[in-house]
Amino acid sequence: MTELIRSNDIVLIGFARSLLEEAQIPLFVADEHMSLMEGSIGMFGRRLLVPDDHARQARRILTDAGLAAELRDER
Repeated sequence: MTELIRSNDIVLIGFARSLLEEAQIPLFVADEHMSLMEGSIGMFGRRLLVPDDHARQARRILTDAGLAAELRDER
């Protein structure tokens, strides 16, 4: 899995998720339910992950949507 975005901003994660789901790119949002354990203070960032073989296409979609600054560095 490739981590594309790590953020505390649930709106950003939701927007990116909707773009990738629309493109039928499989994804997983890690740490999505950590807010239950932390008391909803936004301390833990959520991580948007996609399979390695979809990472290039996902990056292109998110970049085209203006989210290039939010993307994690490629490894």
